[in-house]
Order: sequence, then structure tokens, then C-alpha cells
Amino acid sequence: MPRTLIHDWNGERTPAPNARAELNDETLRDGLQSPSVTDPPPEAKLRLLHLMADLGVAGVTIGFPAAGPRMLAQTRLLAHELARARLPLAANAAARTVEADVATIATVAQEAGIPIEAAIFIGASALRRESQGWDLAEMLGLSERAGRFAIREGLPVMFVLEDASRTDPETLRALYAHAIGWGARRLCLADTTGHARPRGVERLVRFVRDEVITPSREPVALDWHGHRDRGLAVANCLAALAAGADRVHGTALGCGERAGNAEMELLLANFHLMGLPHGDLTLLPEYCRLASRALGLRIPANHPVVGADAFRTASGIHGAAILRAEQRGDRELAELTYSSLPAGAFGLEQRYALSSMSGHAMVRHWLEQHGYDPTDEALVESLLAAAKQADRAMSDAEAERVVRGVGVGH
Repeated sequence: MPRTLIHDWNGERTPAPNARAELNDETLRDGLQSPSVTDPPPEAKLRLLHLMADLGVAGVTIGFPAAGPRMLAQTRLLAHELARARLPLAANAAARTVEADVATIATVAQEAGIPIEAAIFIGASALRRESQGWDLAEMLGLSERAGRFAIREGLPVMFVLEDASRTDPETLRALYAHAIGWGARRLCLADTTGHARPRGVERLVRFVRDEVITPSREPVALDWHGHRDRGLAVANCLAALAAGADRVHGTALGCGERAGNAEMELLLANFHLMGLPHGDLTLLPEYCRLASRALGLRIPANHPVVGADAFRTASGIHGAAILRAEQRGDRELAELTYSSLPAGAFGLEQRYALSSMSGHAMVRHWLEQHGYDPTDEALVESLLAAAKQADRAMSDAEAERVVRGVGVGH
């Protein structure tokens, strides 16, 4: 019933026209390009792989096997686990427009006995062409040779244009149309530098969909891969879906080069809110905690969904309203009173902290939750006074010391 009380100015709950949007997890490939992360141990990678499947992620990038021995070993490890456990994840692996890169993917696919999509990438913008010394004819030739080799080896191809968000339309048209001609059945627009804004994403996706894919009359899927240099990665993913993209990419905790990639946990949270397909979101905290430990990334307290403060309030006004809803026995109403995300969907609970912003209602709640008499006015006033003097939220241990100082026991 509480949801009927929300007027949603966001419009449709699912981004038209594609209500079957999918997610691709790049944590163990693009995410590892961050200069600050640690390459996780094999057991952590395997557990992350299983969590991706349980969370309802559709695809996973299992490596860039031509990058070196460690990445080749990882690609093999994950490919064999996908085969052994029969996980419902579509695997892909990265390759430059070089036959030798593609050959390593083909070898792993044959060893594991599973299909692996070759994500063949090349920089498309004039900036990239200038820095590489490429011309368009050379790029078309490089792409076709690598792509046709992949197809001869039995690999499906995702053709990725790096820096697509800063590439002119005619270059995009030429490269993508040519790729469809030689057999690519998935295209990927990469916002490699996080340059795009949501309106630009919509225009870019619609251009490729309407001007390249539709005229080809081929069953070609379209992906969006975005970075968060401007802090817009998740918003850009949602804009891409609304404009007709089939799949968007993300990483755990947004790990990735420079400022990182779109945060997978936030994409999943938004999929939940929009009624899009996903799996068991109660596993999302484990996914993020494991990624944090294995990658060496700290989760900020104010990080949405999985930060320590995501479902924790210290404001007396907010807390009192939430508590009144809880006292009515309406958990959903309580969860949505001061949050757009229901904590229970992620296996979490609303929590409260005592601070200088707290009031009587929250102090009484804390006392009741910790086995003290919430009607003892002397105790309530002493604890409230201590909270009002604190320069930050009190810990439970600090609150307990105040209570013991008043001479009250459980």
C-alpha cells in the first residue's frame, strides 16, 4: 500500500522500449585496471562469479587473456568454473584488433567447452586516431581481419568502439556498419573517458540503433559501457537503456581506471526500483563486502545501499517519523518514509544512531532496543543530553557508558 502513496515523476517504471535489459559485470577485467586495486586471489574471483549469477547479472567479462600470464590464468579459471557449475552467465573476454589476442580467447573457449564472446575493441575518436596514427581505412581493415578470424574460430563477436562518446557520426556509422557486415552481432558504445551526459547518451544510442542497426536488418544487440569521470556513469547507463540499449556494463563498487566505472550495485538497485530483471538482492551486501576485501577498496560510509550509513539515521525528525511507521507495524511504510530504497530488499534493516540531532523518540527507542526502561525520564534526559553534546554519532558502547553512569542496569 505505501507505494501507492508515491507520485513518481520519473515516469514509466521500466525504460521503454526494452523491458528485458541486461547487465554485464566487468569487475574482473576493466575493474582490475584501477591502479589502486589488488588482484584478488582465485577463491575470491570464483565466489564473485557465483554471486554475479545469483544476483541476476546476465554477462561477465572474464578477462583480457592476451594481457599476460596472470590474466590468461584468470580467464581459464573462470571459464572452467562457468562450465563446471553451469552458471547462467554469458562469458566474454577482451581483445585488441589483433588475431593473436583473439586466438587466446579461442584457445580458452575450446579448453573449457563454452562459448566466449570476443569483445574486440579499437579506439574510434579523432583524438585516438591522431594518437595512434591510424586512418579510417586502416581501422576498417584491422577490425575486419580480427573479427573474421574470431568468427572462423567459432567465437561470437562484440565489436567495441572505445571513446565512442567523442566520435563523429560518420566514423561510427562506417565502423559499426562494416562490423555488422563481417559478422559482429553485438556492438558496444564505450564512454571510455566518462565524457557523456545522459542527453548525449540518448542521442548516441538512438543514432546507432536507428541509423546503423535497424537498416542492417540483422539481429544485432547494443551495449553501453560507461565510466564515471564526471560522476554520471549510472545515470548514463539508465539513459542508454531508455534509448534502446540491450545491456549496460558495471563493476563492483565502481572499480576501474581513473574514477572508475558504473557501480554494479547501484545498477542492480535501480533495476529493482524500475521493475527490471534481477536476482537475489539480499546477496548484494556480500558481493560488495567481498569485492572491498579482495580488491582493497574501502566502502565509504555514505555509499548507497551498502555503506554503513545507507539505512542509518541520526536525525530526530526523520527517526521519529520512521519509528511511528514501525510502531504501526508497517515495515514497508517505515522503509520508504525517508528512503527511496527499501532496506529489506537487500537483506538489511533500518538503523538508528544517537547524535546532537536526535530527539526523545530515538533515545527511547535505543533504550528499549538495548533492554532499558524507555519510560525512565531521568535516564532518557541524561542520554539525550550526552547525545546533544557529542560532535558525532555516539557508538553503542558510548551510550552504554552514559547509562551505567546514571546507575541503571539491564
